[in-house]
Amino acid sequence: METIRPTPDRSPPHACAADAARSACASARRSSVERALGYEYLTVGWNVVEGIVSLVAAMVSGSVALLAFGADSFVECASALVLIWRLRAERAHRLSMEELDAFEHRARRLVATSLFLLAAYVSFDAVLTLWTVDRPAFSVLGVGVLTVSVGVMLWLARRKRQLAHELDSEALEADAFQTTACWWLSVAALLGVGLNGLFGWWWADPAAALVIAGLIAHEGRNTWKGRSCC
Repeated sequence: METIRPTPDRSPPHACAADAARSACASARRSSVERALGYEYLTVGWNVVEGIVSLVAAMVSGSVALLAFGADSFVECASALVLIWRLRAERAHRLSMEELDAFEHRARRLVATSLFLLAAYVSFDAVLTLWTVDRPAFSVLGVGVLTVSVGVMLWLARRKRQLAHELDSEALEADAFQTTACWWLSVAALLGVGLNGLFGWWWADPAAALVIAGLIAHEGRNTWKGRSCC
């Protein structure tokens, strides 16, 4: 009786190497997606805390700069939630890249519109404060949350930018830009509130709010066009 032997795998060596490379690449991408999700969850959590504390401090002190900063924190939450949806969809292979791109485009325009409206409101409130000489009080709570935010936002922006390069993701790169913009807002608000507290320069607070409004409008313009500073 003739013995039937299994046919040996005659795949060329370069094909096996290509399969191994694709597998390693897919595994590395999955790892990057998981890390990106972790940073986006952290972004949402921190911005919720940051926004609530900033708005409470703004209401107590009458600070326009803190009001603008707190309101923008919730817009940043919306941007991060869009990225969470997009990354989870890629991880689960629920949507094609074309469908993900279409969703990102619509979501980006909505976030940009909210940024334009926020910039207009902050500008109006800041000008009104300067016109009526409505002197805001110094806020120790506001200085505390702004100081912590300066460090947190800078660290998050760097991590997201690195992962955006690894994933070749324009959406994540744009989100890294928004996190960088949040860092700018933290610095501007801290200067305004700090100058008011240290030297009694009450006008520094609404002036900082006008700077913040300009940064928010610039952020909205880049978000609308799908550009980033990374």
